[in-house]
Amino acid sequence: MAHDSPAAGKLLRQGLQALEIEDSDGDLATKLEQYLELLLRWNKAYNLTAVRDAEAMVSRHFLDSLACAPYLRPNMQRVLDVGTGAGLPGIPLALLFPQREFHLLDSNGKKARFLFQVKTELSLDNISVHNQRAESFVPSQRYDAVISRAFASLQDMVECCQHLCLDNGCYLAMKGQYPQSELAAVADKCTLVAAHALDVPGLNEQRHLIELSPHNDSNGEYIG
Repeated sequence: MAHDSPAAGKLLRQGLQALEIEDSDGDLATKLEQYLELLLRWNKAYNLTAVRDAEAMVSRHFLDSLACAPYLRPNMQRVLDVGTGAGLPGIPLALLFPQREFHLLDSNGKKARFLFQVKTELSLDNISVHNQRAESFVPSQRYDAVISRAFASLQDMVECCQHLCLDNGCYLAMKGQYPQSELAAVADKCTLVAAHALDVPGLNEQRHLIELSPHNDSNGEYIG
């Protein structure tokens, strides 16, 4: 790898195997390494993420993002990554699911420029970048799923994105510990469909993916 971190490349490939992600030709790992190289280079000038170390980026950003992959059901063909920042989890998921459409939304101009660069250099035709605030973003059509790993609270996410999610769509919120109090705050607007406990390779911390439906007429369940 150009950043002279073979350990990061090895960690990435081991992580893909641990997540049971098929990459027989190595193309996914190669594209993720190119993305990592861009992120490391741009991060020095633009402060895209507080994580500076290549190996830490692999675990905390890339494998963390890909751990959500099993829960992006086939009907989730148009996905909005809101508050995407440096493209997480949108870019790793877009690389994994090239047949799906991913829209990356962030109000920060420097981050949006970085995302355009990644889209260009990695030839990611299934990605669209939007440099706007979530509450003022008006897409041509709403999304099957709205995902985020950067919003401060579930309430913020739901309030800012309710006009972006299809009536039969869902919110996918990446969290650390199980957000009991946050769920209570959105109980009047959403139903908890599932809470998936994620096991991220190389990361000994709690991770959950919270799946919410904007409808309140279905039975929720907890999946630990």
